[in-house]
Amino acid sequence: MITINNLSKTYGNATVLNIENLEIPKGETFGLVGNNGAGKTTLFSLMLDLIQATTGFVSIDGIKVHESEAWKSKVSAFVDDTFLIGYLTPEEYFYFIGELRGQNKASVDEFLKQFHDLFNGEILNSGKYCRDLSKGNQKKVGIVGAIIGNPEIIILDEPFANLDPSTQIKLKNLIKELSKQSGVTFLISSHDLSHTTEVCNRIVVVNKGLQVKDIKTNPETLKELERYFEDQVNKPIEISVTE
Repeated sequence: MITINNLSKTYGNATVLNIENLEIPKGETFGLVGNNGAGKTTLFSLMLDLIQATTGFVSIDGIKVHESEAWKSKVSAFVDDTFLIGYLTPEEYFYFIGELRGQNKASVDEFLKQFHDLFNGEILNSGKYCRDLSKGNQKKVGIVGAIIGNPEIIILDEPFANLDPSTQIKLKNLIKELSKQSGVTFLISSHDLSHTTEVCNRIVVVNKGLQVKDIKTNPETLKELERYFEDQVNKPIEISVTE
């Protein structure tokens, strides 16, 4: 269980996130959607203790993330390419992650076999460093690395961006399968409403740092989200004039 309590983040006079209370049960595939600057990445960064909260806390299975590192063995994430180690090859990176999570090279090699189609012959044994891969292939390496070692919670920020349509479908199938078979809790942030509603059984919308919707996914969810964002676009722009 992930619990968020009176969590806020302020820079100067600007509050970029303010979530009073949010609970994410074990095994849920949780989607977080919102426009740029809505607070999605800030929320994930606070969950991962990458930045310090102004008020409140995030706890994972009762452990406050800013007070202990005991939660880290349960959680894995790929937020952006800074999570990669650019001077390693993909194989070296996978072995490094595996070692951190108690997996030997043989176990990692066996694990990677299932991603043959996803990698499409462009990642393993390519002779390239992670930094030299395309954005899409870096995304594949980061996501697969996040799955190594059977983490209980996987956090992915914009996992469908920079991927071709075939790879997006493969990734959606992978998320569904892991969620169904292993009971993994997924937290997925995305601008893509269609992909998010397809894989997530719950979606929270954030706007200007606030939680504005919490939806249990159903056949009408995509239309509901599209209507919400259309309404945001159609709102009149307020212009203040100082005399």
